[in-house]
Amino acid sequence: MNDKTKILTTTCSYDCGARCILNVHLKEIKKTNKDKNEFLAEEITKITTSKNLKVNLNNKKNNKNKNDFTNSFSGNNFDDVNSKFNNQSNNKSLTSQICNSTSYNHYKHYNLNIPACPRGLSQDKVFYSKKRILSPLLRVGTRGEGKFKEVSWDYALETIAYKIKDILKNKETESIFYLVNTGSLSVLHNSRTAAHRFFSLLGKCTTFWGNVSFEAALKSSIATFGTPYTGSTRDSLLDTKFVILWGFNPLVSRFGSDTMIVLRKIKNKGIKIIGVDPRRNQTIESLKCDWILLKPGTDTAMLLAMAYVIIDENLHDKNFIKKYTIGFKKFKDYLFGLEDGISKTPSWAEKICFVDANKISKLAIDYATLKPSALITGWAPGRSIFGEQFHRSASILSVITGNIGKAGTFVSGGADLVGLGLFEETIPVPKVEHNLIHKAKLYDALIRGKSGGYPSDCKLLYIIGCNLLSQYLNFNKGCFALTKPDFIVLHELFLTPTAKYADIILPVSHFFEREDIGHPWLGGNYLIYMNKIIKNLKNCYIKKSDGFSNNFYNDLPNNGLPKSDFEIFTGLASKIGIKDYNNKSNSEWLELILKKAKEKDPSYPDFKTLKEQGVYIINNGKPYIAFKQQIEDIRNNPFPTPSGKIEIYSQYFKDFNNELIPPIPKFIEDFKANYLDDGHFSNFSNSEKYPISLISPHSPARVNSQFQDLSELEKFQDDFIWINSIDAKKRGIKNMDMVEVYNDLGKIFVKAKVTDKIIQGTASLDQGKCYEFFSINGSFGSVNSLTKDITSPSGAFPSNTCRVEIKNLWNN
Repeated sequence: MNDKTKILTTTCSYDCGARCILNVHLKEIKKTNKDKNEFLAEEITKITTSKNLKVNLNNKKNNKNKNDFTNSFSGNNFDDVNSKFNNQSNNKSLTSQICNSTSYNHYKHYNLNIPACPRGLSQDKVFYSKKRILSPLLRVGTRGEGKFKEVSWDYALETIAYKIKDILKNKETESIFYLVNTGSLSVLHNSRTAAHRFFSLLGKCTTFWGNVSFEAALKSSIATFGTPYTGSTRDSLLDTKFVILWGFNPLVSRFGSDTMIVLRKIKNKGIKIIGVDPRRNQTIESLKCDWILLKPGTDTAMLLAMAYVIIDENLHDKNFIKKYTIGFKKFKDYLFGLEDGISKTPSWAEKICFVDANKISKLAIDYATLKPSALITGWAPGRSIFGEQFHRSASILSVITGNIGKAGTFVSGGADLVGLGLFEETIPVPKVEHNLIHKAKLYDALIRGKSGGYPSDCKLLYIIGCNLLSQYLNFNKGCFALTKPDFIVLHELFLTPTAKYADIILPVSHFFEREDIGHPWLGGNYLIYMNKIIKNLKNCYIKKSDGFSNNFYNDLPNNGLPKSDFEIFTGLASKIGIKDYNNKSNSEWLELILKKAKEKDPSYPDFKTLKEQGVYIINNGKPYIAFKQQIEDIRNNPFPTPSGKIEIYSQYFKDFNNELIPPIPKFIEDFKANYLDDGHFSNFSNSEKYPISLISPHSPARVNSQFQDLSELEKFQDDFIWINSIDAKKRGIKNMDMVEVYNDLGKIFVKAKVTDKIIQGTASLDQGKCYEFFSINGSFGSVNSLTKDITSPSGAFPSNTCRVEIKNLWNN
């Protein structure tokens, strides 16, 4: 038999922070079935991202102590994927070293460094996982129990269609609550557009608003610059003279596939990089840069003090401010105490954020004088009760120093979306004014319905691309809320905590099973063609340890196979009688989408070209710099704000008419959060009863809650609670002791990691760990058992405004 191996290009479609090259090595094997008919079997043998880079996910050599988080980022592990290319003396681009497949010939001369991380390189293990849901499931136990039986696709879709038809007959479409998140972010098989199109064709439903990750950054971008597209491609940073990474950990959260590569190049040039964070995160550790630690929730105070120093020392860019901004005087008056009698000096900030006043002054002067400078902010500090003020303060700091619109600068505090490489038009979504409820209020809406002032009682809850029990605030309330809807439908790959509450689970395909286009997570200057790696799941094989290849799906019942969200809604639309939900083939849709993009920007490829080349560089591979046109010619290219300028004093926020979201950035103390929740937040934020601030960063082993059961990624897990050694000693806690972390909302049980790499009075526990029940209101590891389901004034999820107490479980 002539076995054939080929390499197919694709990329992850997860909400992972990057969009990287995956080279899937596929072995085609001629086999004979029981009827003696010959067929071509398929087996994924490995996944690579480059010809010369090898990442051995099972390499334990540099991870002797699994509990040592720093060690897990050294050697040939997570960090190595980014670092090896940056350290090459000949400075060849990654793309010239990628597997020698013909699809790479076109772009080998471009500088496109987008290597995959271990999460991407382990996608064959996700695809082959025995825990995947492969057939529709019908609940047979109580909600949350997790007992289901397999049913056919026809039965599942008919059952859902019957429920929807009954609601349509009674003209109660507003009782359909649909919740869609970022399960798949590819261009065609996109969870959000697929769902929005279906329910908009159905009628006026109830859905949800509020971005879990960056709502505060989004609103700040619009308020200050008039647009969420404030990001630049990372190669534009190479001319910088000074970098501040503020609450920014791209080694884990990625924020672009090439971010760490660019930061390493900057570091190797001798450019100083400063990290500001309550804990010494993995990026700070990896880059070995100076670390300024501050108290969570006080970032705004420190940024305002830096602005005070810059203006007081006469280091602000007066010409830039005069030409491009409005509202500077009101901001200056606030900083110098003319409004409230308090000057926002470094000494003032020191008492709030616990950072030495001299350090604040030095950082401010360096940022203002070592130009061009880049202050790069993450989204985590904005996930706080007044997160808007953090993002606004960072943005204004970059503005008053003139550090935007030029190479080497960065638009601080923005949403970081790049106005390139993202598609304005995909599958069309009709405009329907659905009822909107903030996602943080979902549980309350499900429990109280009309009696609580919400538009409707929920008869059908439809969940797509979302494990909300792990990712949304107030886990225990969520468990109760999910018992309330009459019927729950959910699309999933695995039996997540949320899936256990569904009445019907529809199995979603892995991105290996569909043709699509991958675009950079936040936007950028390339597109990746996503080959359909596996043509037929029934002919998909896996090599076992005994050396024999066995059919991975040989136990699959005759109930059909997983489908994408788009394909599921196509079938459901047919059952309900919605015409023309999907009237094209996948290829026809992709051709049309690229055609529309190319009409607006000729640098985009047509579908045939992208498919032939695998990866396509748009914008000629040149750096993209946000607001470059405005800075070069504001008369003909005004900012898209009401004034046409950068708004230090924001009319957008002024129109909110809310003292907690002022027109100029201000520091607002957390105790004022009582106004946001009728006083119910006060006990939760009581610093005497709960003296520890708990933050919940992303895990290097997961994408939110995905992949947590993948053994290949276990070495990257750090599901311990970081606690400062002084705080631990006060509580009699030793390293790896089991502790109870609790507040009024719940409690969790987790092992402690005693360390000096976190500021005193703060603890850190990675988010995304799914719960395991231990007792009433208690679970192992799920941080959202402790977070309150409220919002910031503009709608941010304040997951990092969380106060707890910690006690040694073994001693109590």
